[in-house]
Amino acid sequence: MIQSDLDLFDPSIASEFAEEGAGLFGIPWFDGPSLWQMLLRFALNMVVCWLIVGLLYYRKSKRRDYYFTFMLFSITIFFLIFLMDNVKVQIGFALGLFAIFGMIRYRTETVPIREMTYLFVVVGISVINGLAMTVSYVELFITNLLIVLAVWLFESIHSKTHLECKIIVYEKVALVHADRENELMADLKSRTGLDIRRLEVGHIDYLKDIAYVKIYYASDKPENTINQLTKIQRDNVF
Repeated sequence: MIQSDLDLFDPSIASEFAEEGAGLFGIPWFDGPSLWQMLLRFALNMVVCWLIVGLLYYRKSKRRDYYFTFMLFSITIFFLIFLMDNVKVQIGFALGLFAIFGMIRYRTETVPIREMTYLFVVVGISVINGLAMTVSYVELFITNLLIVLAVWLFESIHSKTHLECKIIVYEKVALVHADRENELMADLKSRTGLDIRRLEVGHIDYLKDIAYVKIYYASDKPENTINQLTKIQRDNVF
């Protein structure tokens, strides 16, 4: 028995061809589920990054330049990962981002290790929120929550007291002796008023009666950025 063309018609196949032809060059004009998924994940990513950068990092460091950098890094990386997932981007690309950012060097100022750690965390969160398409929203929320709690915990412990270092050009060369370290530390404490925990002696110039001494002192204040610049200029003397 010969079937008519009407009997061979399959509505599901016809709808697939209709969807493929929609839009411009095969790209749909509007994809509601994908749009809502992107907005929901973007909102979660922004809230988590703001909690880490705005409440935990900026409250202590007061560095608006890094605040600006971290938030824009988060937004850019999220959209880059989320939108490229449509072309089946490999996980190696996402991991390669960490290698690229690990080699970042600024000409004006070396990025401190604390700021590099926050940058790594922000990039990692953005990659997770943009690439984790097969996990449930509950798992994604718990993952972000655990990262925020971990940063808050270690930041709270670190904020109580931390060691900073400073390089001093010291003129009392007579105290720069292995047997007089206690006297040297006592003199530096009285002159600087800092809670010095340990020290290191570098280059000694007996002709000019000066020595370079690096001191490590406890501080509960935000990190002194000028110390970073001084260390860059004076590292060649150690």
